[in-house]
Amino acid sequence: MKKLLKIMLISICTIITVMVVFLATVYTVNLISNEREKGKIEAYGQKVLVDGKHMNVLIQGDGKETIVLLPGYGTASPVLDFKPLVNELSSYYRVVVIEPFGYGLSDDTDKVRTSQNIVDEIHECLQKLDIHKYTLMGHSISGIYGLEYVNQYEKEVQAFVGIDSSVPKQEDSDELPVSSLQLLHQSGFYRLIVKMNPDQLVMPKVDDQTKDQIKMLTFRNFLDKSQASEAENFRNNFKNAQRLHFPKNLPVVFYLADQTEEETPSWKPMHEDLLKNVDHGKVVTFKGGHYLHHTKSKEIAADFREFLSTNESHR
Repeated sequence: MKKLLKIMLISICTIITVMVVFLATVYTVNLISNEREKGKIEAYGQKVLVDGKHMNVLIQGDGKETIVLLPGYGTASPVLDFKPLVNELSSYYRVVVIEPFGYGLSDDTDKVRTSQNIVDEIHECLQKLDIHKYTLMGHSISGIYGLEYVNQYEKEVQAFVGIDSSVPKQEDSDELPVSSLQLLHQSGFYRLIVKMNPDQLVMPKVDDQTKDQIKMLTFRNFLDKSQASEAENFRNNFKNAQRLHFPKNLPVVFYLADQTEEETPSWKPMHEDLLKNVDHGKVVTFKGGHYLHHTKSKEIAADFREFLSTNESHR
């Protein structure tokens, strides 16, 4: 019996030791990797001083019309994520990709991520760039911020485009377990999970070097202060947006993903409902997933050009 207990005790101690060593290794590798990657992240775009911090912006193309692109929640690098769409649009328009605080190469911020604060910062950025007339094009959660934006700056926004964009009355999803996910990231296990399954990172069709940059920015920005605050304010931001409607004379087009419609049958009707008081609006459905700008950039750009020219007299 004593021998058996001794063997069991040794086995338990061995298991605990192995686990501690494993956890320490994962944590240490993550720390070292984070430090190494700081020097490997390549700069792009330009910095704009907004509310005392630096917001990163990319401007591409020299067309007479300006399109301002806003990202979906948690996008590691909006500039790199929108690259296929920017390349399609910039042949005809001046395209401005804004990386909100906590995204891409922009600074992080302690300021609460209410729709109002986000809208104020985006507008200040455009004012600093001397951009006063533009189409607002937003993916996912930017549908909520965009709705707030066009109501405040109706005279500046010439059209709104939603890319599978969020709507105020969409079904409430489970709250993001921010603290748990941050712990997963800080412990190094998020990096380990990504290494074991790289396909879980949603990326556009870009070269390997760009993919590496997106991956490094993912680890750098994952649920930083800005993104954590944004997640914690989802419910209030959606609720506050329910009081809003698109301006009657503003041209609005929604590009929706059929896969999202399959998962949420009310997806298209909710977008159509937002257009019921709009004189010049339409909904277009493409085959594909939520990140339509990765797979349908050519189709989006072509339809948008037609939509904009058709509604030229209404802008």
